Formats: sequence, C-alpha cells, structure tokens
Amino acid sequence: MSTDLLTTPLHALHIELGAKMVPFGGYDMPVQYATGILAEHRHTRTAAGLFDVSHMGQVLLKGDGADAALETLVPVDIVGLGLFKQRYALFTNEQGGILDDLMVTRRADDLFVVVNAACKAQDIAHLQQHIGQRCTVQPLPDQALLALQGPQAVDALARLNPGVKELVFMTGGHFTLDGTECFVTRSGYTGEDGFEISVPADRAESLARALLAQPEVKPIGLGARDTLRLEAGLCLYGHDIDTTTTPVEGALTWAIQKVRRAGGERTGGYPGASVINAQFAQGSARKRVGLISTERMPVREGAQVIAEDGTPLGTVTSGSLGPSINQPVALAYVAASHAAVGTPVFALVRDKRVPMTVATLPFVPNRYYRG
Repeated sequence: MSTDLLTTPLHALHIELGAKMVPFGGYDMPVQYATGILAEHRHTRTAAGLFDVSHMGQVLLKGDGADAALETLVPVDIVGLGLFKQRYALFTNEQGGILDDLMVTRRADDLFVVVNAACKAQDIAHLQQHIGQRCTVQPLPDQALLALQGPQAVDALARLNPGVKELVFMTGGHFTLDGTECFVTRSGYTGEDGFEISVPADRAESLARALLAQPEVKPIGLGARDTLRLEAGLCLYGHDIDTTTTPVEGALTWAIQKVRRAGGERTGGYPGASVINAQFAQGSARKRVGLISTERMPVREGAQVIAEDGTPLGTVTSGSLGPSINQPVALAYVAASHAAVGTPVFALVRDKRVPMTVATLPFVPNRYYRG
C-alpha cells in the first residue's frame, strides 16, 4: 500500500476478510473479496451486500437560510424539501458543467449532505467559499458511511432496529443500531432497495460486524458496486458526468424540479442557469444514453461510438458485461440525432465494430421500496 493513501475505519476488517485492495478516490479500498466480483454482484441482487463508502464526504449545513443558500449552488429544489426527505443534487459551474453530484437530506436542524470522495475537499471549499457566510458548513470527518443494499437488506437491518422498515425510498431518520446512534437513509447506488448508514467512525467496525453476522449479508467491493450501478443506469462522477457535461446532456433533467426551471417560482440563481435553461428549451447537441449489445465482447470506457457509415457519434463513458442480464452494457454520449431508444450504433473495440443499440435505462429494473 502506498503510504499516501488514506484508509477508512473498516480498513483492518477488509484485510481480515481477504479483500483485494486498490487505490480509489485517494483511499485504499476493497475492489473485491475472495468470491469475486460476479458472485458479489449476484449476491447483492438476490440477498444483501455491505459496502464501505466511508471515503465519501459527509457535511452538515446549519442555519435558518441553509436551504436557500444551497440553492445558489445547485439547480435543485432544496427549499421545498420536506423533513427527513432526501434529494439528488448537482453542483454546477458557470458553463453549466457538473462539479459533483451529491445527496441532500433535510433533518430537524440541518441539511445532511453526502459528496463524492474524489471531490470532497473541493466541494467543502466550494460550500465554505460561496455560502459559508450564510450558513455553517460543518464537515463530518469522524463519521463513517456504510451501504447495505439488496432485496433482503431490510430484513437484516430490521433485526438491529425494526423501525427502519418504516422508511421509504429517499427518506431518512435517526436510529439506534448496535447500541449506537446512527443516521439512516433508504437509498443507495445499486438500483436495489437498501440503506446508507452514517455511523461514528469509532463504532463503524462493530456495526459492520453486526451486519455481516446476519445470514443475508456479505461484504461487497468496489468492482461489484460499479457493475451494479451501471446496470441501474446511474452515473459515476468523473466518468459519466464531469465539468464538461451539463445536466441536460447527462440526461439528469429529472433532478431539476419545475420550480427551479425557466418560468418556475425560483428559476435560475445558480451557476450556469442560462446555459442549462437554454438547453432545456432547445435541446443539447449530445446526450447520455444506454447501449446494449447482443455480442459477447465488453465495451469499455473510452471506446468510440460510430454510425453505420462510420460517422463519429461520441464516446463510451462506462461499460462492462452486465452480470444480471449477461450482455455487454455501456453508458455513452452520442449525437442527439442518434440518441433515440432503438437506434443502432457501433462501438469500436480494438478496431472491431461491436454492434450496439440505444436502450432504455435502467438496464435492470430498479427495485426501490416506495411503500
């Protein structure tokens, strides 16, 4: 392990469990355990998988105007967010590009924000610089984050506290788990039902062991996390979305509520609003789409996408074999002319043309629990 990699509070447990460790987002993280990525992927789809996501950034925004302040940085309705409701949001720049994607939950006295590991330092600096005078920006470096995902996640977690069954998708609450006060949201990154659990770092290993003691639960690494989120059609920041992609190009317009769009009560007022509103009105020249192939050859990030006549259309941003459907799947940006579902295209893999079709996302139906 390189000496400059950070570790999560579960690092020793990963080693004990036989994890293969890799650098990710500045941290030494488990990419897989002994059974391998395919088995871990399938276990999460059928039972429950435990993920260490403690490398991600947790931040509290406190103060009366915290919601309105945050709206100056994101194109999302934060003011109208109900108590213990959670929402997906995006930091944008003046060009309408995406600085990071994040999750925001309104709690009784603050907004609980989770940001990506690789963007954590710059996101916190961004918040402090732009809204630090309007609300308190409080990073939570002493909190770990666990994700318990899969159709049996609720059974496993409910043994520690039956109250978690009351949560529905994109809501949260305070729960005592394994004798420790935790903040739990019913959310995740796999397309399955599941939970994310913010727990004090010094109690994270104890809680992880309590969850792994449940018969449904196995530890899952970053490898399966990636294939699961890809099948669910979810973006990975730095790959499928970045500072060069707008929410309209990224097919994330669902995340921008009407109240923040042109003609809405609180339209604009965030970086890049004019660019994004113009794209809402006129469309964008390219769009993020799902691609699926009937051939066996996986199509990886960076592969060029072309039309039948060889015209360049765009680039694959994420790709792998989709273990649940046993077909190669990918996310790609393509010219708007070729973005309609059912459009045939080709991906170039080592100069071989792999036939692909623009597909409906997600590739595997989401199974979020909505009550």
